[in-house]
Amino acid sequence: MPAPPPPPPPRPALPDYRQHLEIETPEHVVLDLEIAGLGSRALAAVLDMAILIGAALAVLLVAWILSTFGMSLGHMGSALLLLASFVAWNGYFILFEGLRRGQTPGKRLAGIRVVMDTGHAVSFGAAAARNLLRVADALPPPYLIGLLLVAFHPRGKRLGDLVAGTVVARDRPQEAGSARAAVAAQVSPSIPELDDETFRLLSQFVARHAALEPSARGRLARSLAERLADHPTPPGRSDVAHLLELHAAELARRQGGLAARGAAGAGTRFAAQKQPRWDEFERLAERAARNGLDSFASAELPDFAARYREVAADLARARTYGADSAIQSRLERLAAAGHNALYRDERSTWRRLWIVLARECPAAVVEARRYVVIAFLTFVAPAASGFMLLHEQPALAAELLPEVMLRRAEAGQARKAAGRGYVDVAAEDRALMASGIITNNVRVAVACFAGGIFLGVGSLVLLAYNGLAIGAFAAHFANVGLLDYLLTFILGHGALELFAIWVAGAAGFMLGRSVVAPGSFSRSDALVVSGRVAIRMVGATAVLLVVAGLIEGFISAGGYSVGVRLGASAASLMLLAAYLGNGLRFRAASSASGSPAPRSRGGS
Repeated sequence: MPAPPPPPPPRPALPDYRQHLEIETPEHVVLDLEIAGLGSRALAAVLDMAILIGAALAVLLVAWILSTFGMSLGHMGSALLLLASFVAWNGYFILFEGLRRGQTPGKRLAGIRVVMDTGHAVSFGAAAARNLLRVADALPPPYLIGLLLVAFHPRGKRLGDLVAGTVVARDRPQEAGSARAAVAAQVSPSIPELDDETFRLLSQFVARHAALEPSARGRLARSLAERLADHPTPPGRSDVAHLLELHAAELARRQGGLAARGAAGAGTRFAAQKQPRWDEFERLAERAARNGLDSFASAELPDFAARYREVAADLARARTYGADSAIQSRLERLAAAGHNALYRDERSTWRRLWIVLARECPAAVVEARRYVVIAFLTFVAPAASGFMLLHEQPALAAELLPEVMLRRAEAGQARKAAGRGYVDVAAEDRALMASGIITNNVRVAVACFAGGIFLGVGSLVLLAYNGLAIGAFAAHFANVGLLDYLLTFILGHGALELFAIWVAGAAGFMLGRSVVAPGSFSRSDALVVSGRVAIRMVGATAVLLVVAGLIEGFISAGGYSVGVRLGASAASLMLLAAYLGNGLRFRAASSASGSPAPRSRGGS
């Protein structure tokens, strides 16, 4: 009887077209992160949008039900609902990614996560930067720039990722189960299935079967097969062939699979021994991801760090032994989870948020003051040009100004004669007006910031256009003798509001310079460095616009006297000076202590 044919050669490995990012940890272990593709990111976006739309519909349904029962949210309730809706809609991605370690609910369902280029968990500032840049990524609708960049960039980065220094990687939580299955499937053959006596008889038969007559070989094989009732001969197979295959399989088991798999067998046995330790570390890593390291007792932290170093060393050994790819993938996922927990750049706490808003944000404005001056000039020069143009040629107002401004100028004389202001809002409506003003101004500021990614042109156009429009409006009101009437309205809030817009434009210019003239940095590194400062400038803008919106909604539109508005303007300027002074002191203290505060390129 001829020997059974050798097993077929292994199939050649298929080419891997997936994108990868390799990161070296402080333990000198390389983590291989698989970059999420366009499909998984689009799925996550669809899921997140479905959640947002569903939540909005639920709120509308509750409001409708309340109205049918004669219940109303009231003016203050409507104002708070408007602000909450704006924060929820625009802060959904920022809050989830910044506070839930890079995962929105949609990303979690799609099995992807936002991480820093260094492999660390994404910081709150980076989450804010990448999501505020959605305004730029969405151009032209629907989201064309972002889609093209994700599809063709080597690391799947859209504009927001370039500025924030982030990537979207596959989280691969399902591979833990497949890794355990791989270990079980590969280790089980190394456990003997036959007792020693039966295996000895099989070995004797294999050694003698070729020398026996066919009839004697058949009788002996049939007799031996009857003794192996637990391993019956498959239909269509001869007893001789079945016994030869059974002996070869048992021999491979007793040799630990090394004869068939080489170093891979050592990797499999290594994985089987370490499996309980990995399972325990996985539970700890999931706890750290869910509740943070602050949830660990003081005695547990050293143990977690030691287990992480053990897993990192196990990953290096698994690669050396040539362990199964699923096993290596699981170890990479565990090592990445431990790395993110232990080497996180910053903790997202309320105290940390206060430090950022009250100190780091104004410090960033001071740091980038030259850009703020450029933004100021970009706004003021067109404003002066617009004023002079319409002041000298009043007839152009009908062609250049929007109809609403023309009507307000026409009604201004009568309102001024009646002792009424540019805008007079009833007391009960002022909260709603303030909410609308804040949300609108923040949108404008975000657009002004995000437009800077296009070589600074977007920020320049928005600043220049708004300056030109305000100058033209002021000239038209001056031509009809109502300039004081207009200035009285903007007196209380104008300084803060305009300064905030200039700061947003300056943040955009900072991004634009990083693209045009990165200096000694690569463009990608220059964008990340500038983005860290620019996003704090946007934070300062948001703070100032909230204060300006409250002044405009409750004082400027409230029919108060000029003296009250002057007082509000003086108070706002004092607040601005104190805010920037606090940032200046923080910057000086950081420089003296040598702490790594974010710095801009080209800052002073």
